[in-house]
Amino acid sequence: MKILLLLLMLSCSLLCPSGTLPGDLSAPPGFAAEGDKYTCGMHPMIVVNEPGFCPICQMELTPMNAGATNSSANTRTIHVDHVTMQRMGIRTAPAEYRTLTRQIQTVGLVSYQEPAQQAISCKISGWVEELYINENGQKVSEGDPLLALYSPDLVAAQEELLLAVKNRQQMAKSGFQNVLEDAERLHRAARERLQFWDISEQQISRLEHGGSVEKTLTLHAPTSGIVSRKMVREGEFIPAGKELLEISNISRLWLYADIYEYEIPWVRKGLQTEVRFPFSSEPVRGRIDLIYPYLEAKTRTLKARIDLKNPGLELKPDMYADVTIITDPNHQVLSIPTEAVLYTGKKETVFIALGEGHFEPRTVKIGLTDESGYAEILDGIKAGERVVTSAQFMLDSESKLREAIQKMLEPQPEEESLEDLF
Repeated sequence: MKILLLLLMLSCSLLCPSGTLPGDLSAPPGFAAEGDKYTCGMHPMIVVNEPGFCPICQMELTPMNAGATNSSANTRTIHVDHVTMQRMGIRTAPAEYRTLTRQIQTVGLVSYQEPAQQAISCKISGWVEELYINENGQKVSEGDPLLALYSPDLVAAQEELLLAVKNRQQMAKSGFQNVLEDAERLHRAARERLQFWDISEQQISRLEHGGSVEKTLTLHAPTSGIVSRKMVREGEFIPAGKELLEISNISRLWLYADIYEYEIPWVRKGLQTEVRFPFSSEPVRGRIDLIYPYLEAKTRTLKARIDLKNPGLELKPDMYADVTIITDPNHQVLSIPTEAVLYTGKKETVFIALGEGHFEPRTVKIGLTDESGYAEILDGIKAGERVVTSAQFMLDSESKLREAIQKMLEPQPEEESLEDLF
């Protein structure tokens, strides 16, 4: 308050070297005692008794409407004459119920489906005698051989299986049922041990019928896809549990689309999307199947996951794409043009046209904004009221100036004297 008063005194001293204020500032505009008063629509501190021109902006002075702001409830109301309104280019629009729609345009990144990725590891230590899948990106079908493994433990397990087969055959001739059952249990245990090490049923049957131990046994692919990672080389010793390959099925892919914070209220699970890639003119249609419950720290965006079909394997992981999200329309929403809203950081303000050149600043609460330039009104405005859509910055500056003058002309407490300013 003190700083504002000093600035006003300094500006007035420059305009009037005699040290007097231009016009009569003994009372705020609208509170003149008798006679017609004239003021400037752009500089309301200029109040004189005769018509003329503003000493600051040279605009023609207009007569004041005495008593228009004689009520404390209307001290924030601004009056602008018709000539000034035309010069300022003030336009208004009504607050009406509309249907708000929005299509979100964003970008996305193609990636693998996490459930369609499978790590291939060996459950027993040994040496890779031969590596059949030896390239990243190589296509693999379920059941294809991956590698031939030599392991002393596998050789011992094969010998136990052959002994169990021979023992069961002998016990079958003995005629003792209990002994035969024990021999069969040993045979099943020897088979299961090999099965637990991912030795196929076909290889186990071949061992039983062949009757001889094989130096290496082959591991087969449990699923179809492409090799997305290869961490093994031919001839390498691999310990039990080491990951050797990663096989990813890319017949379906995920696309992660970036959703900015102000667009989050429009996005929900199940919305249809159109995805365009640089190599194709036809969009690929998909559906949002998951919205992640957290934001990316670096980009400050929310990830929406889109499920895409890839029958011809034309789509590749790590491709960029343009994404259009088709949102649901919001029907019968009270809204105003977004250009009517003044954003001050802490609040949103609009100016209501009261008629006959009177305007009132009002704080509102804004909801959704659509692509056609309308904003949802949650509080502060009723349907049918007209808001100012242009030149509201001039009205805002005038409103604040009138408020500042009103505060300066109010009686000051005794302890805040003029000497306290210096």
